[in-house]
Amino acid sequence: MTTHDGDTGTELVRLNENISKIEELSKRLVTALSHYKAVNPALQGPGQDLYMKAAVGYWAEWVQNPTKILEHQVEYWGKSLQHYMEAQQALTQGLTGGTEEVERPKDKRFANPMWQSHPYFNYVKQQYLLNSEAISKAVDDVVDLDDVDRKRLRYFSQQIVDLMAPTNFLATNPDALERAVETEGQSLVDGLENLVRDLEANDGRLLVTLADEKAFEVGGNIATSPGKVVFRNHMFELVQYSPTTDTVHEIPLLIFPPWINRFYILDLKEKNSMIKWAVDQGYTVFVVSWINPDASYRDVKLDDYITDGYLTAINEVRDICNVKQVNAVGYCIAGTTLSLTMALLKKRGETPIKSATLFTTLTDFSDQGEFTVFLGDDFVDGIEEEAMAEGYLNSFFMSRTFSFLRSNDLIYGPAINRYMKGEAPPAFDLLFWNGDSTNLPGAMAIQYLRDLCQKNKFVDGGMEVCGEVLNIKDVTVPICAVACETDHIAAWKASFNGVRKMGSRSKTFILSQSGHIAGIVNPPSKGKYGHYTHSKIAMEPDDWRAEAEFTPGSWWPRWDEWLANRSGKQIPAREEGDSNHPVLADAPGTYVTMQSTG
Repeated sequence: MTTHDGDTGTELVRLNENISKIEELSKRLVTALSHYKAVNPALQGPGQDLYMKAAVGYWAEWVQNPTKILEHQVEYWGKSLQHYMEAQQALTQGLTGGTEEVERPKDKRFANPMWQSHPYFNYVKQQYLLNSEAISKAVDDVVDLDDVDRKRLRYFSQQIVDLMAPTNFLATNPDALERAVETEGQSLVDGLENLVRDLEANDGRLLVTLADEKAFEVGGNIATSPGKVVFRNHMFELVQYSPTTDTVHEIPLLIFPPWINRFYILDLKEKNSMIKWAVDQGYTVFVVSWINPDASYRDVKLDDYITDGYLTAINEVRDICNVKQVNAVGYCIAGTTLSLTMALLKKRGETPIKSATLFTTLTDFSDQGEFTVFLGDDFVDGIEEEAMAEGYLNSFFMSRTFSFLRSNDLIYGPAINRYMKGEAPPAFDLLFWNGDSTNLPGAMAIQYLRDLCQKNKFVDGGMEVCGEVLNIKDVTVPICAVACETDHIAAWKASFNGVRKMGSRSKTFILSQSGHIAGIVNPPSKGKYGHYTHSKIAMEPDDWRAEAEFTPGSWWPRWDEWLANRSGKQIPAREEGDSNHPVLADAPGTYVTMQSTG
């Protein structure tokens, strides 16, 4: 009896503590939300014209083909009624199983056995799936939409479907409810605290924390390859990495990472660092670490990235290494801009780049992949208004856009774990990097979206940059392009088509398995993700893929062979910098840790 009283007393103390904590968190929640800055509606969803087109198209199908529409409606009503009756019978009779399952692909959101065994949860799940199917058919029934509008309508409709999943609500999520019971409600208190922290960290805007930020330190336990900053200007820091071999190739390797994220995706850990691996193969490796721009960079364009970024970095590396040429690498948008740079150099009759490697790079934007849904004038007009008002495009919008391309994995799933289950985010270096994004200069962001993504000027008619009209055919440097099979940011077929249109006589195309990051950061030691190669690329992408040879494992050794043949003789390993390039800081430098403003 005494023990029971003691337990009751402990429970009361905990209950009072949690009530007090909830009151405190509620106040913090109100304060955090009061800091919320209204976002331009154009950045929150598609324009009204898309909905109007959809409504008109659906009504037109009603008029032209009412039988098909009625069949779909009757089918949905019939299934829903049957499902309700079966669920009611299961509930009244106390059956342990749910209603009959409709044959569908596995959905990890419904992995909990209660979604099948418990009549209530089974009913909720099955009805959600029926509703999802009905919405999908309704979208397919809309007529007189072009391919882009249909793709956008399907995408945004699916976003609503994903948002309304029963797993996203506490009352219909058995995992969260079980967790609340197990912890006597502590998980809900912890979840509320996690929610408040995320709102406070983003000025009242909700952006789910994906990784434990305290678990990582840039330059501490990630981005640790030894090196020195040997040059710095208003656009970038130039990092030269310390050699690990007695001799190195004469021609240095200069890597341009995308400025949408930090460069250390190529140097997360020693075991998967592409930078360390390249150094170990005997290359003198330089990496550009871009500035994280603020409002003072509002007028910076791609022209400035090329002049004060690419061309400056190339010249500084040539001076340090006392060579006439460098081998260059461009990743994603940095590969696109490297291609523009090579076209500019061709126009000027200059040849400082011996070869170029392009990672997941788009140069032909006629197929924009999954980003098509965000490249209509409704969104781009909103981005332009935001960027011009603030001087830059805040990293928040880029992070949110990338997350919504995989909303169940990068938004709803983490939100459930963090806010409903009260779990701490995982100590996952890749997710930490993913959340460590940067701002984009206002003028550059609009120039990229308008001239490249929307108008595809580099391929169609030429793009004016740095006083020259540049065309993809002006890229004549030997090219090695690496694309990734399941890349949702830079579709491999679009990347392939861009390389085909380049003027280079020497073109090598490698198709890696996996996606935008895992397909590139795939060290040989992992033994994962094979790759496809073919000696010819003068064919359609599907034909190339059908004829290509598959090789298990990483593409890095194949690239090393290609690169070594273009990197000159062996010379004694170089020290970092020289008398004209004194050491300014240890790697990874200072720009890489500059946080976003706003």
